[in-house]
Amino acid sequence: MAVPPEWWAESEEESILIGDHDGVGCIEISTLHKDEGEFSREEVAQIARDEAEQQLQWETLSLGEFFGVRADYQEEGVAIREWYLANGSMMLFITYSCDEENRGMDDAAVDEILDTLLLS
Repeated sequence: MAVPPEWWAESEEESILIGDHDGVGCIEISTLHKDEGEFSREEVAQIARDEAEQQLQWETLSLGEFFGVRADYQEEGVAIREWYLANGSMMLFITYSCDEENRGMDDAAVDEILDTLLLS
């Protein structure tokens, strides 16, 4: 994944954090690996529906070398975008969050960053 110079990235124990230097929002990425087989489109969509704490309108998409679903919503003054993306036996759970008043400000930049996802 390509991270532009105006953004920072750091790896934690179980996730990767990516944020803009302006402090508007933050992307968090965590992974899930299947012991056997590969994730199907249907399985990814079902996991997203099962894990959501509320009824969301999931949209199918492809980003970089991954396929999956995404949705966005607001909760307690926070704008949230979520993706469940898979390639082979790896699934990524990605969340972007920012204050509600900054909703949409980083959407294009976040989409560009996620579109560079590659399986290595």
